[in-house]
Amino acid sequence: MVDWDLAGRTARRLTGAGPETTREEAAAVVAELHSAAAIAVAHVEELTGLRPVPGGPVPTVAVVDRPGWIDSNTTGMAALLDPLADGLQAASGTTPGPLATAIGSRATGVQAGGVLAFLCTRVLGQYEVFGSGGRLLLVAPNIVETERRLGVDPSDFRLWVCLHEVTHQLQFTAVPWLRGYLEEQIAAFAEATDLTPDVLRERLSDVLRSLTDVVRGTGADDDAPQGLMALIRDPEQRAVLDRVTAVMSLVEGHAEFVMDGVGPDVVPSVRTLRKRFAQRRKGRGPIDRVLRRLLGLEQKMQQYADGRVFVAGVVELAGMDGFNQVWAGPENLPYKEELTEPARWVQRVLESRPAFPA
Repeated sequence: MVDWDLAGRTARRLTGAGPETTREEAAAVVAELHSAAAIAVAHVEELTGLRPVPGGPVPTVAVVDRPGWIDSNTTGMAALLDPLADGLQAASGTTPGPLATAIGSRATGVQAGGVLAFLCTRVLGQYEVFGSGGRLLLVAPNIVETERRLGVDPSDFRLWVCLHEVTHQLQFTAVPWLRGYLEEQIAAFAEATDLTPDVLRERLSDVLRSLTDVVRGTGADDDAPQGLMALIRDPEQRAVLDRVTAVMSLVEGHAEFVMDGVGPDVVPSVRTLRKRFAQRRKGRGPIDRVLRRLLGLEQKMQQYADGRVFVAGVVELAGMDGFNQVWAGPENLPYKEELTEPARWVQRVLESRPAFPA
């Protein structure tokens, strides 16, 4: 359904190399990021109380440039989306011919390349859940560019970013069922579809039209708050998306809680970093804002906020050991409506579920 090789080539053509640095400066950045990631592990484990499952895969850290991030994500997106696309096609009962498939895969490949080109200049790091899996990626040029733009202490910022990403690494190495749960939700999403190509095209036109109105200043800012997520209207698929939103809000909010929770003893300028970084997440102009909305990044920002409210609220009510019961199994994950009302989760889960071993 998507020509991922073309997507990668398109993204690399559209992407700049990043900020100017000497070879010596670049080597120093790479070395410091590796060191910061290693240092972050002990701080994250101490604060969260989580430990990787014994005998599990050994996490690796890769400091990459923008093309390296693109290559990794074309592999990851193919592993995630190709089975979904096959499932949607099978569920719809339609099979396009060879010519339509070839043309369609190239068109979507170019579109996917544009998305990757936009994202690869903004992502600071990520833990690879799908595809090759198990690697922690740190995108050196984006980290350097961001710390320069924000005017913050480079060493503090690099460690701060690593704290966030190492938290994601620990979530999936300490809670091995989490990846399988996400894969199950993706499969359930495909099984629940009733979309036909004509309906999908019509809904996509509606979303693009509302985004165009926002760019022109003729539509309200919240005309298309969910971007491409607005294409999904089937109740069963919406239920799946609610579950995925809840778990992603949890893991993002947990990482946000940790990166600030270590305090100034570990990251002296942590309060300044948070204040200035929050401004970065608002976008840099109308086109940037619309693209973020189209790609669902505005929803992701809400995930950060709601998830942090949930984690902080549960920790305040039940302590970190109480919060860690969320990792005992899928039944302990928060419902979407519990994210902003953590007391409801505490009442539902902690009074009736078996304890998650510390």
